[in-house]
Amino acid sequence: YTLATAKSMLNDNLEAQAFTIYKDFTCGYDANADLSDIALITMGTSPEGESFNTDGIGDVFYQGRTDFGFRFPTIRLYTTEGKRYAKAGDVLMSVRAPVGDVNLAKEDCAIGRGLASIRPKDGCYSFLYYTMQELNFELKKFNDEGTVFGSITKDDLFGLKVVPLSSQRRKEFETLVAPIDALIRANEFEIFQLQEICSTMLSRLTH
Repeated sequence: YTLATAKSMLNDNLEAQAFTIYKDFTCGYDANADLSDIALITMGTSPEGESFNTDGIGDVFYQGRTDFGFRFPTIRLYTTEGKRYAKAGDVLMSVRAPVGDVNLAKEDCAIGRGLASIRPKDGCYSFLYYTMQELNFELKKFNDEGTVFGSITKDDLFGLKVVPLSSQRRKEFETLVAPIDALIRANEFEIFQLQEICSTMLSRLTH
């Protein structure tokens, strides 16, 4: 548990460092490009209820932000009738309250109506992830509009304004930050493994 906590604190610090680099790269630029200019966006939709299972049959399925962790969601459900998909590495964004929270898909997965999948057109996954973190502040306003639940429409999501850094600058950012994100990923996966070991040990102690 202590090791997992230490890894978690390290990841907080690493992400803060990476986000600082993002702010440095985008400082002084106007956000005047559409999100859809730099990313491929897929709005999720939910399969029929009877297709869900917890036995590992079919595709991993994420419904919404209730599955989210620090950076990667926790697998709870599978579906045999997935309709919309995200690929490993895509940003998963909550499109229902609270709108704007993000995680990363750690495997190919089906996504429900509470999520959108956002994939960089140029392969700069780290730049897109921190762009979405920056947008999170802007997206909070959607949680206070309209219905009690809050949501964002497809048109609103596609038209979100982002900083249009040149391809060269995005690649330079990627060179600096992708190794940081790789370390965060490794730490997160180690935390998952430690948690599984703890759960297994506790289960044995109580039987």
